[in-house]
Amino acid sequence: MANILVVDDELGIRDLLSEILNDEGHTVELAENAAEARAARQRARPDLVLLDIWMPDTDGVTLLKEWRGTGLLTMPVIMMSGHATIDTAVEATRIGAQSFLEKPITLQKLLKAVEQGLLRESMARKSGLDGVESSTQVIVASELTVEAAMTGGQSLPSVVDLSPQGQQTFELDKPLRDARDAFEKAYFEFHLAKEGGSMTRVAEKTGLERTHLYRKLKQLGVDLSRGRRGSAAST
Repeated sequence: MANILVVDDELGIRDLLSEILNDEGHTVELAENAAEARAARQRARPDLVLLDIWMPDTDGVTLLKEWRGTGLLTMPVIMMSGHATIDTAVEATRIGAQSFLEKPITLQKLLKAVEQGLLRESMARKSGLDGVESSTQVIVASELTVEAAMTGGQSLPSVVDLSPQGQQTFELDKPLRDARDAFEKAYFEFHLAKEGGSMTRVAEKTGLERTHLYRKLKQLGVDLSRGRRGSAAST
């Protein structure tokens, strides 16, 4: 798996991208501004960088130019922005960005862009080229967004089967919110154990996007390692 540097001044975006990429097996380093990104790049060369354009100190395009001018743009960089124009995207790819993700960012587009970036980087290394010399592709989001998943949600399926783990009882003499949370926690714990802790399969099984699923499990206090431990114990 890869070492990925995420540069974004929004804490919620950094945390959620980190969770998603960590779940995919990547090692993630976070930076909230250009200064921290510079320090991270000096310490080690990441395999890929996700770089926000609009940041308070130095914008992402300027940082990209700086890395290019100093010979530090030797890894694929995917630009991110919710306010950039087509001209900005074109400029970024001309400087050396590999692709451009328009915010709000969908989970599918994020993972696809990262996969393509790492694949092109691997091919570039084999051919003796820098990652910035690989082809670029503008990627636009149109599905469920990271931001929407952080603030909104979908309704759960109306019918659920808790067997074969036996009958699950719930205290009904409590506020609706508490009773609902207890049910949802048991529901997700059941499916996590059944699917061996695989977030992808649980998302498909429950009909939720993985971005929303992450937030839901975190909110309910579900232990994500339980399903993995159960799967390992059964092997």
